[in-house]
Amino acid sequence: MSTMVVVDRISKWFDDVVAVSDVSFALGPGVTALLGPNGAGKSTTLRMIAGLTPPSQGEITVLGANPRSDRAVRGRIGLVSQQEQLFAEQRAVDFVALAAQLNGVDDPTAAARWALDTVEMDPGDTRPIATYSKGMRQRVKVAQAIVHRPDLLLLDEPLTGLDPRQRLQMTSLIQRMGADGMCVIVSSHVLDEVERLGSNVLVIAQGRLAAQGDFHAIRALMDYRPHRIRVRTDNARGLAAGLLSYGGINGVTVVDETELIVDTNEVSLFRKRIAPTARWAQAQLFEVHPLDDDLESVFKYLVGR
Repeated sequence: MSTMVVVDRISKWFDDVVAVSDVSFALGPGVTALLGPNGAGKSTTLRMIAGLTPPSQGEITVLGANPRSDRAVRGRIGLVSQQEQLFAEQRAVDFVALAAQLNGVDDPTAAARWALDTVEMDPGDTRPIATYSKGMRQRVKVAQAIVHRPDLLLLDEPLTGLDPRQRLQMTSLIQRMGADGMCVIVSSHVLDEVERLGSNVLVIAQGRLAAQGDFHAIRALMDYRPHRIRVRTDNARGLAAGLLSYGGINGVTVVDETELIVDTNEVSLFRKRIAPTARWAQAQLFEVHPLDDDLESVFKYLVGR
């Protein structure tokens, strides 16, 4: 597989704030998910790869060139940023055609119509972008990023604002572009989105690369860590006694008569046993809620390993 993006020990700081710290990776064609909680450094990393801001330290090579100094290679990059960067009073086709013209496309209007059709937008819509919903504006942003058919596509939280059907369509489009040989980097803070997008994942937390590789291997790593689960019931002590009779439960803390905290390394087994154990203990279940399965906890775990 040919290498299209090389990130070599890059760091980025703003005064005393370190946004990205000593990150390295190399990518070829296909879809790669940049996964991390909000504030982890994902957007800053994408902006450096796009050449919009230089790294404070380290080097980035895109298609064999420096994206910051080489104008030709910047023309082979498409970017969807989190920020709204639309001319609100323009029609979508005019806005996307302008992006095509700025990228030197021979027939900007035809290219714009193709790009809008690709993201399931009507090229003939005469309404100004200002009247569009969040999901529609997001698809226009994707259209302007692909209008010149780039080799590298950078998508910063591209599914934000899309309804479920639009999310499926956009996910399918991203997968198709990766399969066609484009290098696509998609940032997200939602695990389920990443699972649908592809198997290659870069996990970034607190500005550092915490894990890299196949999504399923990383997810397995996450699931082997100890889980803490809060259970609300009308018989906490009876339910605790029943759970402790099974293997796979590290410990149970009875907070009061209506709440207990379960520590387990086998969360899938716990999920299977909690209902029959509650029936055995004649306990009603009001809530079963993981306390440390959010992304912040997952990434703290990965960074601390």
